[in-house]
Amino acid sequence: MPRKSRTITIILTAAIFILLEVAALSMIVRGGELQGIWVSRLSHRVMGALWGSSESVRDYFSLKSQNESLAQENYRLSLQVARMQNAIENAGGPDAGVGDGFAGDFRYIPGAIVKMSKNKQHNYIIINKGYEDGVRPQSGIITSCGAIGIVEAVERNYSYGIAFMNTSFNVSARIGSEGVVGPLSWDGRSTNKAILREIPLQTRFAQGDTVFTSGYSTIFPPDIPLGTVTGSGIQDGTMYEIYVTLLEDHAALRYITIVDHTGRDEIIPLEQMEDKKEGENEE
Repeated sequence: MPRKSRTITIILTAAIFILLEVAALSMIVRGGELQGIWVSRLSHRVMGALWGSSESVRDYFSLKSQNESLAQENYRLSLQVARMQNAIENAGGPDAGVGDGFAGDFRYIPGAIVKMSKNKQHNYIIINKGYEDGVRPQSGIITSCGAIGIVEAVERNYSYGIAFMNTSFNVSARIGSEGVVGPLSWDGRSTNKAILREIPLQTRFAQGDTVFTSGYSTIFPPDIPLGTVTGSGIQDGTMYEIYVTLLEDHAALRYITIVDHTGRDEIIPLEQMEDKKEGENEE
C-alpha cells in the first residue's frame, strides 16, 4: 500500500474512533441521570487536574520574582532595624544614620550569590555586586540570621569573598546580649554548625542561648543573631569550646547583604599603630 494511502487510512480510522467515543458518551449521558452525573463528575475532575497543573507550572515560574521581592523586603526591614538600633544608641543624634542604604557607621548593599563552593575546606562566594555598586574589599557579607563571609576582591560588577564555611574564617561573637566574646568558626563538616572558642571556664551559659556578632570589628555590625548553643566541651583544660547550631543554613543561601563600615579607613591605621607598639615592646 502506498505511503500516502496508508496515512489517509490511519487518519480516517482515528477520526471514526473519536466520533464513536463521543457518540457513546452522549448516549451514556442521555441514557440516565446517574450516568450523566458520573460523566459530569469525571469531566470536572479532569478539568480540575488540568487547571491545578497549569497553576503549579505558573507558580513555579513565578518563584524567582517572588524570591527577589522577598529578598528586597528583607533588606529593607533589616536596614530599618539597624537604623532604629543606632538611633536608640545615639538618642536620635546626628549619627543616627541618614541616606539610602546607610545605618549608623555601616552602609548596606543588597545582593545575590551567583556562585558558591560547598565541598571544600576553603569555600568561596561570588556576588553580583562590584565596585560600581560601592562594594569594597574587607566588607562583610551577612543575612538577617548570619555572618556569611568577607569580601576579598572586587571587580566592576562582581565580588569574590571568603565564605563562613572556610577553615581560615572566624567572626567575633558573644553569648547573649552582654556575654563573653570569642571567635566563632565553622566546624569544618556541617553547613549549619560552628564552634565558639576561647570562652573562660567561669563563664555561665545554657543550652539554647543565642550567639550574636559582638561588633568588635570593622567588618560586621553588632547584634546579628548567628545561632544557638547546643553543647560544650573543654579545650586544653583551660577554656570552653561551645557548639553552636547556626540560624542560617549556608548550603541554601541565595540573597545576601553586603555591609561596609564607613569609618574603616580611619580605624585601621589606629589599630596598626597599636600593633606596631606591641611589637616594639616585645623586642
